[in-house]
Amino acid sequence: MAIQAMRLKALNDVEPREGGSYVLYLLQQANRADFNPALEFAIEEANRLRCPVVVCFGLLDGESGFPEANARHYAFLLQGLADCRQRLAARGIGFVMRKASPARIAIDLARDAKLLVLDRGYLAIQKRWYGEIVDGVETRIVQVEGDVVVPVETASTKHEFAARTLRPKLHRLWDEYLKPLQARTVKYKADGVRLASEIDVSDPDAVLAGLSLDTTVAPVRRFVGGHTEATRRLKAYLAGSFLGYGTDRNRPEADAASHMSPYLHFGQISPVEIALAVRAVESASREDRQSYLEELIVRRELAMNHVFYTDGYDRYETALPDWAKKTLAEQAGDRRPHLYSEAELAEGMTHDAYWNAAMREMRETGYMHNHLRMYWGKKILEWSPSPEEAFARTLRLNNRYFLDGRDPNSFTNVAWVFGLHDRPWQKRPVFGTVRYQSENSLRKFDANAYVKAVETLCAAEG
Repeated sequence: MAIQAMRLKALNDVEPREGGSYVLYLLQQANRADFNPALEFAIEEANRLRCPVVVCFGLLDGESGFPEANARHYAFLLQGLADCRQRLAARGIGFVMRKASPARIAIDLARDAKLLVLDRGYLAIQKRWYGEIVDGVETRIVQVEGDVVVPVETASTKHEFAARTLRPKLHRLWDEYLKPLQARTVKYKADGVRLASEIDVSDPDAVLAGLSLDTTVAPVRRFVGGHTEATRRLKAYLAGSFLGYGTDRNRPEADAASHMSPYLHFGQISPVEIALAVRAVESASREDRQSYLEELIVRRELAMNHVFYTDGYDRYETALPDWAKKTLAEQAGDRRPHLYSEAELAEGMTHDAYWNAAMREMRETGYMHNHLRMYWGKKILEWSPSPEEAFARTLRLNNRYFLDGRDPNSFTNVAWVFGLHDRPWQKRPVFGTVRYQSENSLRKFDANAYVKAVETLCAAEG
């Protein structure tokens, strides 16, 4: 079960260091010890070079922390890292965690590494880290793509207009990449490697308490981080509410969603692992499987395509198509039926009880169903003083409260509210020809049952 060649990319033209002591893998995007092609490649290379594998993780803190990340995000991340460290130790792989940027810890530890292995993300900050690493490391660097099914540049060499233009490209390729990944045997254990780890992540709560973070957004009980928890959830889901996903996916009260998005965002489960598990559910209908893979692969990788090929994917001026900006500008002076401050929106203090319930679910549990996310975003556009301010508000609220905020999907979904990956529709006030979503869309599901479900979920949060 070889790792597909298109997942591998050498970032420099040098040979592995002769005198190095280990193969170093920087854990950054794929935060897991299972079904991780970057880790398995590192093990292959370490076995070939007759040395152990050391995995490192740089934890940003304080003012240098990951942009917009808060205690909610860090709690989930640390839970996942604790799970990962335990699984790495069981395989004989070393783990070093320090308060540093990913680039800094990689550069420091690579001084005694035969080879440096990186995984891959597509955000601008990640691209900047990779550039710093290439400039600061003298040994061979290989990057391994493990966060999408089809590597972004393999799927398409340009920014795609919409899902319908990327879909056939992915369908032609994805069978080649939807393959099991066998865990390699670690031949050289890391017991003898003496590297100081500043952080003992075995107690995530203690680590969290020692960090300088925004604590106004609290960790949630609804989701526990880590590959172990992700696979437990996935197994239960596929044996239960997945059956009927094709018809129930747009009904928030039906609980047909898998809730895999936080785990995918933090790299705690592989999209290939999920896709293979979905394909293997014989009791599911063809529609169930196809609908889920559409969301997991086509829609998610359209988002990766967008952030990879768009400079300024997080800014109104550069993230949206010209037609959308033009029509929104033409309607910018229209009277808004309601105007709310960002604080009122965050507290769910609007006239719309269903919107308020969606905002409460997001604010208190870190999640909101995709169907409601679109309604939620369209109403912020309708209730804000300008489209530019609406975009900024939507993105700030999204990134602050969602566990899977600050993700390519998040940046892309927010931009979709304002016309990205869409076409002009019938012209109307405020929206121009950008797609409008009215309260009538809530009639497609039992909105009152959803409100009651949110009340139960939030009560469990305490």
